[in-house]
Amino acid sequence: MRIAPLADVKARLSAYVDECSVEGPIVITRNGKAVAVLLVPNDDDDLERLLLGRSPRLQALLNRSRQSIKEGRGLSEEDFWKAVRKRAQERQAAAGRPTKR
Repeated sequence: MRIAPLADVKARLSAYVDECSVEGPIVITRNGKAVAVLLVPNDDDDLERLLLGRSPRLQALLNRSRQSIKEGRGLSEEDFWKAVRKRAQERQAAAGRPTKR
């Protein structure tokens, strides 16, 4: 993994993107401290995982869900999928689309 100063990355971004696709992630620093990481996603799924993994909203949702499970308020797998199907049907009905059975 390479470390590069922000000023250099700004001046030569295209070269760093090319390098990153071959060499792997590049840590970008400002005043000697890491401020960003430049990396090339392998595919659209990888990009989605990267973005969701850093999403404050998703992390908050996961934390609330974990707490709920700890408190014994979780759903069984069967109940979970029933709730998912019901919600999908409600959304389809609200959108005026026929529901699947």
